[in-house]
Amino acid sequence: MTENTQRLGAGRYIDVAQAPDTTVTSVHELATADGAKVSGVLRVVPGARTVVALMHPRQDLTHHVLVPELLARGYAVWTQGTRSVNNDISLVHEQALLDAAAGQVFLRERDFDHVITLGHSGGGTLFAFYHQQAALPSGERLRHTPAGRPIDLAGTAMPPPDAAIFMAPHPGQGSLLLRLIDPSVTDESDPLSTDPDLNPFDPANGFAEPPHSSSYSPEFITRYRQAQHHRIARLDAIARQRVDDAADARRRYKSTSDPVDRRAALAPRVLTVYRTDADLRFTDLSLNPNERPYGSLFGRRPDLTNYGLVGFGRFATPDAWLSTWSGLSSNADFLRCAPAVTAPTLFVELTGDQACFPDDAKTMCDALGSTDRTHVRVAGTHFGGPIRDGAPTGASLAAADIGEWLATRFP
Repeated sequence: MTENTQRLGAGRYIDVAQAPDTTVTSVHELATADGAKVSGVLRVVPGARTVVALMHPRQDLTHHVLVPELLARGYAVWTQGTRSVNNDISLVHEQALLDAAAGQVFLRERDFDHVITLGHSGGGTLFAFYHQQAALPSGERLRHTPAGRPIDLAGTAMPPPDAAIFMAPHPGQGSLLLRLIDPSVTDESDPLSTDPDLNPFDPANGFAEPPHSSSYSPEFITRYRQAQHHRIARLDAIARQRVDDAADARRRYKSTSDPVDRRAALAPRVLTVYRTDADLRFTDLSLNPNERPYGSLFGRRPDLTNYGLVGFGRFATPDAWLSTWSGLSSNADFLRCAPAVTAPTLFVELTGDQACFPDDAKTMCDALGSTDRTHVRVAGTHFGGPIRDGAPTGASLAAADIGEWLATRFP
């Protein structure tokens, strides 16, 4: 294994195919229903009547590995960001739906015959959430975020897509973090505080020196997962208290006009969440086995990366925590939204995935409401890399299945 594959985030960036020379690319700024601005890139090849929309709540997908693969197969591709690209501290998923809606309206106005959503990783739950809300009568859509802030989905045009593709979707940011968070943290203000009885990196609990697979007992796994729920609930309580404190300050300012109260209302109350890279499946490969390598999405040593700066949900406003990262409060949950995904659906599982494990994939796919539902498995890692040196990339294998599936339904 080369030095590069050992680095933080190894496998996230892979070689991609070349887009056809005939591709016409245009950049567009869109206004959302609540007045925000988002941007997207439309790539069209001659004769394309179907457009595939890629979106992720937190990442820029302009150069996603599937873009040239889809263009080469004759499909137009739309890649769009939310208002929280590359800075998810204030990411509220209900607002991200307004962003997604602006893109879907734009594509309908371009007069394509078919508009298909393609959600990779966290984009899967975002689009499942969009399908769910778009399918509802406007009056039945969500009116508030989990933090209680008003959200006008009812007054927003949300065109239903014609089909859905999910590639390596994880079960939602909150559901994902529910299995990732380290429950041995005893003090939310101390990144090194640890309950030794819950420490996943203690040999006494079954941890083995990397890269040897650990072996956790069923009893420890049960206690660990229960404690993960308890820690999320503890953080939810902190977030809700901070929401209430800010609301109290706003109310005081309305009655007093005192700058002191105004400052209190504006003061940031960002949560710092320590140690969020501690899924037991990262180090015990016997748990829900697949072809994944040892380690997490952030590196080969979760016993170290768990303590570092980089990780999921590390900094969040209370609103963003409750809407996006709390597995107990978020509306953006794949299993909750999946029954409303009734359009033709393709679910692509990657055999070396470290975020969507085999049991997750089966449960998520089975929950989809579509009667035209296809589940395929291809060899690759979460970001679409090859399963081993010299093998085809997972993205190229997935693209072949996606292209074949699209051709049979939207020729």
